Formats: sequence, C-alpha cells, structure tokens
Amino acid sequence: MNSRFRLSDFLPYRLAVISERISNRLSVDYAASHDLSVAEWRVLVHLQHCGVVSVRDIQHFTNLEKSRVSRAVGRLEKAGLVEKHSSTNDARLIEIILTQTGRDAIKALLTDATQTEARLLKDVPPADMAAFYRVIDHFHSVLDDDPKAKAMPKPPLDSA
Repeated sequence: MNSRFRLSDFLPYRLAVISERISNRLSVDYAASHDLSVAEWRVLVHLQHCGVVSVRDIQHFTNLEKSRVSRAVGRLEKAGLVEKHSSTNDARLIEIILTQTGRDAIKALLTDATQTEARLLKDVPPADMAAFYRVIDHFHSVLDDDPKAKAMPKPPLDSA
C-alpha cells in the first residue's frame, strides 16, 4: 500500500463525494415539493431538455441503470407527468414525452434547482467556474479516448 496515498486528495473520490452531496441536497427540494426520486428528477430534466426520447436514450444520458429508468418512467407515467408511445421509427423502442402536467412540474423543479445551484456558486468567481468546466471537459475527452473507459454518449448541447 502506498503510504503517501491520501484519500482526501484522490480526485475520483472527491468528485464522487461532492456529486453525491449536491444530488442529495437537490433531492430534498424535489422530494419535498413533488415527491420525486433522483431518478425521476433526472428523467424529467432530460425530457425537458430533449423532448421525445427513448428509455434507452434516457438510460445512457442520465447514467442510470435500465431498471431505475424503467421504474422512474413508470412512476412518472402513473403520476401523469409523462406518456409512453411506440416509436414511429422503431416499433421495438418506447418513447417518452412530457405531459403538460410534467412540463409544469419541471418548470417549478428547475426554479428550485437553479436557486440551490446559485447558493452553491454564490462566492465562486466566474473565471473559476469556467476553469472547472474546462477541466471537466478535459476529463471527458481523456475518457472518450480511453478504450477501457465505459463509452458514454454525449448529451445534446444547449442551443445558444
């Protein structure tokens, strides 16, 4: 064992911990106001961003297991927030779309989420955030070129 190794300095550990903490903090908002799980939140946000998508696409872009996505979609459908339809391009695929109730819910959820994000970033200089995002993009680039890394599709970019 490397005696110089410090877990508190190990980047993957630190990223995992802070990601989990932020996700847990956000889940307080959307669980309290809309009785949603983390998986359900991710599905709704992805649908809001992309429109009509398949369960498979949601699974890839949200980095959730297929079973979690399926359960989340089922619960969201039961709540009237999404609808499922057979794909017009591939009958084997089920596509998911937000209902009007779902669009209204995600609008409120995004308001809460952006307020929480603003509190987290309140004292972080914009230049630091820009550098942070460049580092994240670098990690994605390195992992995209690594044959041993799990391939992840690129999420659709926001239009400017």
